[in-house]
Amino acid sequence: MKKFLFFIFLLTCSFNSSAHMAHYNKFNKIEMEIFRDGEVIGYNYYFFKKDKDNTTVTNQLKFTVKLFGATVFEVESFGEENYIKDKLISFNSKTRQNKKDKYVQLKLSEKGNEYDIKGSSYTGSASIDNVVGNWWNHKILQTNSQISPISGSIKEQIVTFIGKEQIELYGKTHEVEHFKLTSKDMSIPKDKRLNFDIWFDKKNALILKVAYSRMGNWEYRVKKFE
Repeated sequence: MKKFLFFIFLLTCSFNSSAHMAHYNKFNKIEMEIFRDGEVIGYNYYFFKKDKDNTTVTNQLKFTVKLFGATVFEVESFGEENYIKDKLISFNSKTRQNKKDKYVQLKLSEKGNEYDIKGSSYTGSASIDNVVGNWWNHKILQTNSQISPISGSIKEQIVTFIGKEQIELYGKTHEVEHFKLTSKDMSIPKDKRLNFDIWFDKKNALILKVAYSRMGNWEYRVKKFE
């Protein structure tokens, strides 16, 4: 039954895919807090700038993991996605991760039938069916693969509908749909696999919470959107 419901969800979204960016016309900013083991360690902010058919989504991310007062893991990243109507034209990001520089330079090919990527982990082409793996974009729940916003690598995925739930965030109760997003290839190293629980607010077309376990229990929670 759940598989059938998820199929209907995908079918409905695919028929409305051309209006995808219109879902975000009401947003100027989405603020997410990043938690590790229940403690706030950073933020992930998305800013939306619209000019007629052009939309620019800017991503700012920063978090620091400390152990006994010493920094053991630190990431700071800035990215920018550019769309014309529903079509991704370009994406660029720069990330500093534990004193290592990572990057992505993506653009739509001249023929418009694929993406050209230069990244710190991958250089080559990619299908336009891919979605940049940022949490503002609920289209990540409708695709078979995503592009890492940190390194440009392409990751095939499986999305499973778990069920409808209620969650509480910052004193408010939300009706959400719970999904599981995992790597298609389970033979890859565990620390590189996709393994996320995602709670989606269909009313606002907004991913409200993301949770995963890696060096602790992590959550990205939407604190504010406007």
